[in-house]
Amino acid sequence: MVSKKKMSGQKTPAKRRRVTVNFEAPDAESVLLMGDFNQWNEKKHPMKKGANGIWEKIIVVQPGRYEYRFLVDGRWHNDPANEKICSNCFGSNNNILEIK
Repeated sequence: MVSKKKMSGQKTPAKRRRVTVNFEAPDAESVLLMGDFNQWNEKKHPMKKGANGIWEKIIVVQPGRYEYRFLVDGRWHNDPANEKICSNCFGSNNNILEIK
């Protein structure tokens, strides 16, 4: 699940946006957020597990269109809360995140 928040007192450039990304996986040991906004680097956006089994990560990105997926305990998963998808070169789909 993706939600946009406007934070007061934020010192990042005005055009960048804070975006909260969530993924429900109560039994997972690790969840990584990977996409073209972080060059699909598994070390850049590890997610943090909340008490309710919802994993969360806040990213700061420029407005635009981004593709992403979750790597959950070494297996790829799409965002079930986001119906926007596109095909990737591996024969599966990526989710699409659009920031205006």
